Amino acid sequence: MKTIRGRIKSVTGTMHITRAMQLVASSKMRRAAENAGKSRFFFDTAREAVQELARSQGDSPYLTQSAQTRTCCIVIAGDRGLAGGYNEHVFRALAAVAAEREVVCLPIGRRAAEHCHRHYETLPAPCPTADGTTVADCLRAAETVLALYDAGKIGAVLLIDTAYRSPLLQEVELTPLLPITPGDDAGNDHPRRQIEYDGGESAVLRALIPQYLTGMLWGALTRSLLSETAARQNAMDSATRNAQDMIDRLTLTYNRARQGAITQEITEIIAGAESH
Repeated sequence: MKTIRGRIKSVTGTMHITRAMQLVASSKMRRAAENAGKSRFFFDTAREAVQELARSQGDSPYLTQSAQTRTCCIVIAGDRGLAGGYNEHVFRALAAVAAEREVVCLPIGRRAAEHCHRHYETLPAPCPTADGTTVADCLRAAETVLALYDAGKIGAVLLIDTAYRSPLLQEVELTPLLPITPGDDAGNDHPRRQIEYDGGESAVLRALIPQYLTGMLWGALTRSLLSETAARQNAMDSATRNAQDMIDRLTLTYNRARQGAITQEITEIIAGAESH
């Protein structure tokens, strides 16, 4: 009975922690959703502008496949654990890519940095933490990757992050950033815009690439943080419910043991009285 009481006390303390973490994740969800919504406009605008230019530019090095086979994987994961399979799913996707081609990683997030340093060639990360990363950090990361691409040290850039679908569903996505794939006009009823670019389309595309990469990174980061928060909330909610179930089972076992001890004492008292 003493052991069971100690176990109930221990599980109750753990349940209080998981419930508190669940409440903290719930409070962060609103802010993360707002940030993801605000970044969506720049994310979509930058991608549409670059794809519009890509449809009319056939000789740019940012549009043609390079002979260099090494790929730079920008990996976005969390800073902490206790978020279900959020981090592990990202690392599994990275492992699948690394099994098919040579990769060099640029991690964003503490867990991503730890994993990439252990298993892959890793670039110095300008974004040591995911939660503290700013747009300026994303710009520095974009410039780092772009310098390698321009120097011919990598032939492609792949973004690995987690897309938020719903509070219960988050999916890992692999998004090729470079070389750029022109958008498909099939099924588009809107007439294609006739745009004249000052300085030429090639110069505008070259100037827009860093902003394009920055926008893609920032948009992916905000939705990954939203996905991590949702995954942690779900994991802590599940842990809290499991802890409550465990407490219920332990309480039932304790009551049975207590009832058995009382019955044994009564039996012994009765037997002692009859012997006298």
